[in-house]
Amino acid sequence: MTSARVSLADVTPPIALGPLDGRYRPAVAPLVDHLSEAALNRARVHVEVEWLIHLTTHAVVPGAPALSDAEQAYLRDVVATFGPDEIAELAEIERVTVHDVKAVEYFLKRRLEAAPGVLGETVLPSVGELVHFACTSEDVNNLSYALMVRGAVQEVWLPAATALSDEVAALAREHAEQPLLALTHGQPATPTTLGKELAVLAHRLRRQLRRIGADEFLGKVNGATGTYGAHVVAVPGADWEQVSRTFVEHLGLTWNPLTTQIESHDWQAELYADVARFNRVLHNLATDVWTYISRGVFTQIPVAGATGSSTMPHKVNPIRFENAEANLEISSALLDTLAATLVTSRLQRDLTDSTTQRNIGPAFGHGLLAIDNVRRGLRALSVDADLLARELDENWEVLGEPVQSAMRAASVAGVTGMENPYERLKELTRGRRLTADDMREFIGGLGLPADVAARLQQLTPAGYTGLAAALVAHLDD
Repeated sequence: MTSARVSLADVTPPIALGPLDGRYRPAVAPLVDHLSEAALNRARVHVEVEWLIHLTTHAVVPGAPALSDAEQAYLRDVVATFGPDEIAELAEIERVTVHDVKAVEYFLKRRLEAAPGVLGETVLPSVGELVHFACTSEDVNNLSYALMVRGAVQEVWLPAATALSDEVAALAREHAEQPLLALTHGQPATPTTLGKELAVLAHRLRRQLRRIGADEFLGKVNGATGTYGAHVVAVPGADWEQVSRTFVEHLGLTWNPLTTQIESHDWQAELYADVARFNRVLHNLATDVWTYISRGVFTQIPVAGATGSSTMPHKVNPIRFENAEANLEISSALLDTLAATLVTSRLQRDLTDSTTQRNIGPAFGHGLLAIDNVRRGLRALSVDADLLARELDENWEVLGEPVQSAMRAASVAGVTGMENPYERLKELTRGRRLTADDMREFIGGLGLPADVAARLQQLTPAGYTGLAAALVAHLDD
C-alpha cells in the first residue's frame, strides 16, 4: 500500500511551479518589478492616476477642479507605496468584481475617499467619477503593458545584455592576436585569431542591441472601439485626439492614432522578434564556446567545492553554456509565440492577448537567465595558448591556400611555370598532413621570384592570420 503523501500544493509559503520563481529566482528577480501580475496592477494604478491628473490639469472636463501640487503628490504616492498590503487589498476587491481593471478603479476611489485623512481639506473625494473616465479596460491595459515592457527592457534586460556584449568584446580585444586554427565544416581551415572570432559574435550581438534600443513602445487611449465615442458624447467640446496624444506622450510612449479596442501590439511583435534574434546569436556564441571548450581551446577554471559528475570526479562540465542554450531556446519560442499571436485580434476585440501577454515575464526571464549564465561562464575561461600553437603546427596543409594564390599572382605578373596552381596544391595537400619541411620543399621547387619564395618560406600556420587582429578594432566603430 502506498502511504499518503504531503500535498506540496498546500505547503506554506507556496512552492513555485516553474523554475524561474524557484531554482533560478535570484537571476531573474529584477524582472518581478516590471513583468509580474503585481507589477501589472501597479502599472494600472499609475495609468489611472496619471489620466485623472491629466484630465484635471488640462481642464478637459468642464467643472472638474484643478488639483493642487499636494493632491497630485498624494495620488502619485499611491503608486510609489504600492506594496504587499495594496496587492492583498486589490486581490480582495477583484474577488468581488471578478474584473481586474474594475478592481483597480474601485481601489483608487477608496484612496480618493481617504484623502482628507491625510491632506485635510481636499477636492479629491469629489473627482471619483473622473477615475477611468471614458476608458475601456484596454485603454489602461495597453498603456500599462507598454510601460512594463519598456521598464523591463530598458532597466533590466538591456543593461544585462549590453554588459554581456561588452564582456565578449573585451575578450576579443584581449585575444585579438592569439592565432587559432579555424574549422570550416569541422575541418582544418585558414587560420584566424581567437579575438577576431569573438569579435564577430560581439559585433552581431551589438547590432541586435542597437535595433532593440531603437524599438518603439506604442500606446492609445481612445475608447471601446477606438472612436472616442464616449469621449465625444460626454464632452463634445474637447479636442480628444490632442488629449489622447499628449497623455500617451506624457507617459513617454509613442501615440498610436488608429486602433480598434486594442492597441494593435505590432510594436510588441517587432520588439520580441529583435530580442529573439539576439537570443539566437547568443545561442550561437554558447555553442561555439562549448565547442572551443570541448576542443581544449578554452579550459574552465574549477569552482572550489563544485562537482562536475556524480561518478567521474575529473569532470568540469560547460554547464553555464548548456544551461544558456536551453533557456535561450525556451525564451525564443515564447517570444516567437507572443509575436505571432499578438498581431491578430478578431474584428474589434477578442481576449487572446490578455492571457498571452501574461507570459511576457517568462519569455524575458528565460532570456535573462541565459545571459547571466553566459556571463558567469565566460568569466571562468582560460585560453590554452600551447594547445592552439600545437594545432597550428600540425596543420601545415592550410598554407596551400596562400601558396596557390601567390602562384596565381605570379602568373598574372608573367612568371612562367605557374600553371594549374590550385590543382597542384590540391594534389599536394588534399587529405594529407604536411610538415613544415614538406611545404617549404614544395615552395622551393616552384620557381617563384626570389622575394615571393622567401616570403612564403617564412610563412607559418600561426603567422597566416591576415588582418584578423586588426579587424577587432571595428568593435570601436
